[in-house]
Amino acid sequence: MPHTTPPLPDHEELVSRLLADVPLLADTPDHLLQVVNVLESYGLVLDAYSRNLVYQGQTQLLNPFPTLRFFHEGFSLQRLWSHWIGDRINFEYAEYCQKAMFWHGTGGLDAYLDSDPFQTVCDRIIRLKARRDPLLALVNALFPGFAPEAIRSLTTIYALGLFWRVMSDVFVDLARRYRIGEVACVNDVVHHIRDGLVAAAANPITYEVQVGGETIWILPPEAGLTFLVDVAVPYVEAVFFRGMPFLGTVSYNAQAQQISPDQSSFRYGALYADPLPSMGAGIPPSLCMQDMYRHLPDELSRWYDSHGRGQADVHVQICISFQKSMFCVTNAAIAGTMPHPLNVEDPEAQAANHSYASAWAERLMGTRRDALL
Repeated sequence: MPHTTPPLPDHEELVSRLLADVPLLADTPDHLLQVVNVLESYGLVLDAYSRNLVYQGQTQLLNPFPTLRFFHEGFSLQRLWSHWIGDRINFEYAEYCQKAMFWHGTGGLDAYLDSDPFQTVCDRIIRLKARRDPLLALVNALFPGFAPEAIRSLTTIYALGLFWRVMSDVFVDLARRYRIGEVACVNDVVHHIRDGLVAAAANPITYEVQVGGETIWILPPEAGLTFLVDVAVPYVEAVFFRGMPFLGTVSYNAQAQQISPDQSSFRYGALYADPLPSMGAGIPPSLCMQDMYRHLPDELSRWYDSHGRGQADVHVQICISFQKSMFCVTNAAIAGTMPHPLNVEDPEAQAANHSYASAWAERLMGTRRDALL
């Protein structure tokens, strides 16, 4: 009999899965193998990303020439040579994600970056730094918005580093539980990530720096910023859904009108991505795929040998598996932020859950739902 492709899940099916605790990604052994292993490699990469972003936050405040920002493990000629020839982790992808978060600016972190207390802290830092930095003093006098914007950007870098620290540990632990039999299906993957997000939900997001011998809180505890609502959900919004068009794929010329002027309508995130351009010049995910390739578990590498075109298109295959895993992470984020428990019996609470799931399902309708099959 001819092979028939199952239909894509429609809006009602997506809502039904979210409310019934059924994973968005089809619960198959192949999917389980791909998702767990690709998330393990991603977790190892995120470990490096996180350490570097936190290092940047601690050492690169208002540095006009941060040429050594990727050398958080220390500088040496050997590391410099490895950096030049590309034998390294591609931290440029981490910066792409940070720029997406910073530019789209959703959630509590972005709201605080626009607040009066944050501006007051920026003014204080600039005054202290400018005493010993005549270039900063001149630039600030000519362009008073430049330095505060640089501090906002570095604050986002540091917060993303804190977020990825948690996610790295969650993904690596997922692989550990998979190998001892505690994770045996895709729904176990979603539950593991959901529980990790919920466990870290209230973790405070704070940031302090040393300037001129003084300790200054850029993100003080009293700001009340927390992991899940103020960083994790904005990250999903910016990187999984909105994203930014990659240079060379569409025209940035305003007259060409290839990019919507409305940021909220952007659909360039990971859940919309076409995996085929992976490894194209200038495509940021290509850098991430290469990083994961360097840390690919043997089980997944062997699986790729007999799927697609084997190792010939392994980066594309990693991209496909990674997209499937990001649907699981999105699934977990939705489950972890549901207004009420799924087994709630109160009609109003059930209606609130349905409305929440429906809004997310509407967002998911435009994504690559074929990856869920």
